[in-house]
Amino acid sequence: MRHPLALIGAARLGDLARLVNVPHPQHVTVLPAELSACGGEWVRGGHRLDERKVALYFHGGGYFSGSPRTHRSITWRLSAAARRPVLALDYRQGPVHKLADSLADALDAYDCLLGRGHTPEDIVFAGDSAGGHLTLATLLALRDAGLPLPAAAICLSPWADLTDFPRRANSWQDPLLPASRVRWLARRWTSGLDPSDPLVSPVNGDFTGLPPLMIVTGSTEVLRDEARRVAERARLAGVPVRYEEWRRMPHVFPILADVVPEARLAFRHMGQFLRAVAARPASIGGSAAA
Repeated sequence: MRHPLALIGAARLGDLARLVNVPHPQHVTVLPAELSACGGEWVRGGHRLDERKVALYFHGGGYFSGSPRTHRSITWRLSAAARRPVLALDYRQGPVHKLADSLADALDAYDCLLGRGHTPEDIVFAGDSAGGHLTLATLLALRDAGLPLPAAAICLSPWADLTDFPRRANSWQDPLLPASRVRWLARRWTSGLDPSDPLVSPVNGDFTGLPPLMIVTGSTEVLRDEARRVAERARLAGVPVRYEEWRRMPHVFPILADVVPEARLAFRHMGQFLRAVAARPASIGGSAAA
């Protein structure tokens, strides 16, 4: 990942991964979604879901890899925990496309959901890593445009700071995400942009007026401090925040739910958060740790 050709190669491997049918439990259904121009898939993690509600999911992968297929271990469990279908968006990525293209796809998908009759109160956003970045950037863009916001958002290990600063915290402890790779990608995706712009580095944004946020991270992951800063800035802006920092968990550990018990438990916490949002939105602020 130190050279542009390596990035292109990784992206090509990601294209091949789209052709692979990733297995999932028999009670889970996955259907192609043609809701927006970029497509995606509908994931239902069981029966008797509330079809009036939906979770719009943005997968991670550094804006160059990953797809709805690669993140099904997250999306079907999120569907089961949230008791609603998940629309996993197949947004445009680099190296061909820019951050603005990914954001445009996210905004378009949200608009399509509203056009299908879903109310903002029945929609939640969620995303991991770069998808967490896209979650926060989409919320800020909607707020700045004066458009209705979803009911809540869940960010798993969000990549929130694309400025060129060295990540020293946990730089040798996270087995899934090297700090040097994050910095290299940030430089690439911010070329020609102002990296301090909140739509580029959401951690710099004013979170006033955003819906309740749940932020999940690991104590030993390289993006931990960014997640902490997002939670702090959101709280200062009056946003209800549930922040969970799981001990000795790596980057986006919920994707390891097939083998890691803590990852499975994290989805139960996500369900609790969403039920709290639906019941008493003003009561879910504060911190929770596991």
